[in-house]
Amino acid sequence: MTSLDPRRRRGARAVRLGSLTAAATALTLGLAACGAGSDRESSSEDGGGATETGVTEDSIKIGAHFPLTGVAAPGYSEIPTGAKAYFDYVNENGGVYDRQIEYLVEDDAYNPSNTSRVTDQLVLEDEIFAMVGGLGTPTHSAVIDFLNAEQVPDMFVSSGALAWGEDPEENPYTFSWQPDYEIEGKIIGQYIAENMPDAKVGLFLQDDDFGDDGEAGVRQYIDDQIVESVRYTSGNTDVGPQISALQASGADLVLGFNVPSYTALSQLTAQQLGYDADWYYSNVGSDPALVGSLLERFSEGAVDGGGALDGVMTSEYIPGTDQPDDPWVQLWQEVWDASGEEGELTNYRIYGMSQAYAFVQALMATGPDLTRDGLVETVEEIGADLGGPPLAPFRFSADSHMGISGVRIVELQGNETEELTPVLVTDIGDAPIEEESSGSADDAPPESGIPEEG
Repeated sequence: MTSLDPRRRRGARAVRLGSLTAAATALTLGLAACGAGSDRESSSEDGGGATETGVTEDSIKIGAHFPLTGVAAPGYSEIPTGAKAYFDYVNENGGVYDRQIEYLVEDDAYNPSNTSRVTDQLVLEDEIFAMVGGLGTPTHSAVIDFLNAEQVPDMFVSSGALAWGEDPEENPYTFSWQPDYEIEGKIIGQYIAENMPDAKVGLFLQDDDFGDDGEAGVRQYIDDQIVESVRYTSGNTDVGPQISALQASGADLVLGFNVPSYTALSQLTAQQLGYDADWYYSNVGSDPALVGSLLERFSEGAVDGGGALDGVMTSEYIPGTDQPDDPWVQLWQEVWDASGEEGELTNYRIYGMSQAYAFVQALMATGPDLTRDGLVETVEEIGADLGGPPLAPFRFSADSHMGISGVRIVELQGNETEELTPVLVTDIGDAPIEEESSGSADDAPPESGIPEEG
């Protein structure tokens, strides 16, 4: 991992969310708690919330890095628009202890060098209180050391890599949010072992921790069924050699741990090669509407993207647009209608809103005397009890900064999904897989749509 020198103040200007256009080019591809009992040093000189970096009597300044352009922009550039809509909704209803949330989003184009530059700017020049939802495994890996060295709360990373929550002693300020790729791999691996024991399995993996962690989970259950494993490098749009290798291996079921643009590329290439296999794509890369539109664009209209992922398996851990009667989805639609920008509510915007809700909930629980260390300690102490739309509980504690603990496997059919499993929960390593029983999926949003103050 790259560590930044805090003495350098890079001047790179980035795209602010308020000026974001929809021009992400395709083949550029694309509960009260306090902090008692901690020996962590406070980063506030006086210990009062109004003197903490990024916090004033009437504002809380937070930041994020996202690919607003480039390889991962399709879909992912919508996440901060959802988060911003929710933060604006909270601000319009009084904010957090009368503080307005100021949300700065910088474009890193899914390039780790850019991520380092814009994070330097957010921390050293903009002086944010916390990084919230920074996206990407290769990109956030470039800044995790720096954020922890600067004692900046690194909240709810938009990636399921183990690095964000596995070792709080190494990275005490960093927290995951979504299910990690290892437990997702474990759950799909168990499903295949129990329901498709004769399948010849191929793996299509992003060449970083995303692919590594997913593969590790899968191999715990179906190592003897895997006949080929191939990897792609982000930015290289020719996946012909990888798909050809899967086809030559005889794999009749391919498990993909990849971003949405590579779902479309792998599907297009498979069609061109006449490779007819069953597919599972990690939740990260399986949005039907987005993949369909990318498929049409990449093929220059030669392929109809409608129904492109029909029959494909994936996993889900929060309700999405296919569940319009879900109370959380209804809340997100209300938020989007009230505070959103142009365009429709999408699953990526729902992701951003769900993540923003968790962050606001943590702020509320921390209390009015807001400090960086106080926020971290709050999430460690009561984070496992945070509510919200996730279908399974969080795993937050002093010993684990891992996020949501489970998923369910579904099959995509147009704009609907067919549930193949109940919500299943587990943890990393050899933790067993069990049916979720806490009732998390039954949580309803507060009437106001905003968490109560602690």
